[in-house]
Amino acid sequence: MGCYNSVTVNAPVDKVWETLRNFHDLSWCPEVITQLEVVGDVGGTETGAKRILNGAFHETLLTLDDEERTFSYSIDDGPEAVSNDNVQGYIGKVRVFPVTDNDATFVLWTSRWESSGGGVQEFCDPIYRALLGALKSHFA
Repeated sequence: MGCYNSVTVNAPVDKVWETLRNFHDLSWCPEVITQLEVVGDVGGTETGAKRILNGAFHETLLTLDDEERTFSYSIDDGPEAVSNDNVQGYIGKVRVFPVTDNDATFVLWTSRWESSGGGVQEFCDPIYRALLGALKSHFA
């Protein structure tokens, strides 16, 4: 069970990673994330950082690895299919890779969960596609 979404961005990998790595900064996708509430006092690049997106998605940063250019997070609660009543063990992961022939970046956004009452992929895939589309547009 999981989601797999990706995009190629016309920008160098270090610029794309710098844009993505702060869990508390989604300013690059204002049409998708209209509200970001920082929860607690853990910084956005520190494990344990928490946020609430659009007043609905409660998430926690689990890992951040600048060398591998990857981070993972949990969805702790949310609307519909990603509510803690419907899905257990939801982990999302973002990783960026250099595309060496044209100084672009490949961004991979995946997620997995342990069990659910259904509908998670159908609910999440359009959101991830919108986020990746916004990222691509941010660098256009």
